[in-house]
Amino acid sequence: MEKLKVSDACIGCGLCVSQLEKYFEFNDEGLSSVKQEEVNEEDKKDLLNVIESCPVGAIVIEEEKEA
Repeated sequence: MEKLKVSDACIGCGLCVSQLEKYFEFNDEGLSSVKQEEVNEEDKKDLLNVIESCPVGAIVIEEEKEA
C-alpha cells in the first residue's frame, strides 16, 4: 500500500491544499499536513502532479513496508 507524506521541508505555500483538499490540510503552524495517508489509485495522477509542483519537494508517496 502506498502512503502520502509531507516532510519538514514544507514552507506552507498552500498549493497542495488548494489542489487536493481530499489529501491535504493546513496544520496549526500553517504548514501542509496529510489529511488522508492512503493513496487511491484513481487519484494517483493528480497527486503526482501536485508532488511535481511542490516548490520545495516536500511531498512524497512511499510504499508501506510489510511487517
